[in-house]
Amino acid sequence: MEQLSQFAPFLLMFVVIYFFMIRPQQKRAKNEKEFESALKVGDKIVTKSGLHGKVAELADTTVVIETMAGKLKMERSAISMEMSAAVAKK
Repeated sequence: MEQLSQFAPFLLMFVVIYFFMIRPQQKRAKNEKEFESALKVGDKIVTKSGLHGKVAELADTTVVIETMAGKLKMERSAISMEMSAAVAKK
């Protein structure tokens, strides 16, 4: 019984870390994967580096976006979910 009470604070600390750090990170990663797979031609997007454009072509892991400067090929993971959602609302 003494050993259990000795490890209880560590157990509690792990549970708190899991619910406040690990679980939200997993949810965010899942949401980003869903966003990447839901992209379609014609969607207005913003990349993580701040480039604005419209999806012109889609491949398995890459996407071609059309910008005012021309067409650019980049990884799907380079598209920002949050910034693209803000652009879509406008």
